[in-house]
Amino acid sequence: MLNKFGLQLYSIREHMTDEQTVRESFRRIKAMGYDEAQTAGCQIPYADFGRIAREEGITIVGTHDNFDNMMADPKLAIENHKLLGTTNMGIGGRFFGAFTKDDVSRFIESANKLADIIYEDGMKFTYHHHSHEFIKFDDGVSIMDMLIEGLDPKKTAFVLDTYWLQHAGADVNAWIKKLSGRVDILHLKDMGMMWDENRKAIPYITEIGNGNINFEGAIKTALECGVKHFCVEQDTCPGDSYDSVKASADYIIKNFKN
Repeated sequence: MLNKFGLQLYSIREHMTDEQTVRESFRRIKAMGYDEAQTAGCQIPYADFGRIAREEGITIVGTHDNFDNMMADPKLAIENHKLLGTTNMGIGGRFFGAFTKDDVSRFIESANKLADIIYEDGMKFTYHHHSHEFIKFDDGVSIMDMLIEGLDPKKTAFVLDTYWLQHAGADVNAWIKKLSGRVDILHLKDMGMMWDENRKAIPYITEIGNGNINFEGAIKTALECGVKHFCVEQDTCPGDSYDSVKASADYIIKNFKN
């Protein structure tokens, strides 16, 4: 069972455009039961974003920030993350040029250089995957395989995502176990199925509990494997995103909250 859970703020991005709406958003998600949040960029200065989050009772547990900016000025990135109050400096994913093994290797080299610098200030570089990282090269090695092998396990961590794992045809529980000790944040994201205009079944992102992912198993496994933070994320919503993230919070509180 969960003592607390959070929200990846990309879910409500249209509601966070200035200082007033950032504060209102933190206040509203706190009332829904969220205690933590992961950023998807900061629409106001980092100092103000972090201060408002703390004032409204929300702890920032990680970021999805700009990798190129981190690489260009790691010291500034460190200071910005200190202002937010988090030691997880992350990105929301990466597309690898022409998707060659050399492209992936170059990214890994850069990420490890960044990780070396920020680790001195007690921070880790975190990588959030989608499903394209599970594409395999001709030799049977996937991008995800290369990331696992190449990224420094001491100075980096993965943000696993239940939806994108299932979307890739990967076993959610097996991957949480495989990366035991290397996952600080797990994205709780559900997958439903619907018909398209040609009556073809297609997956879509939906509120927690409305889809088909085995969250009881995923959360149990994640707790056993040392995952520290559980963040709801809903990339697209059928209506007002506040309604969607409240529905997910209600489901988690009913089924998984201590």
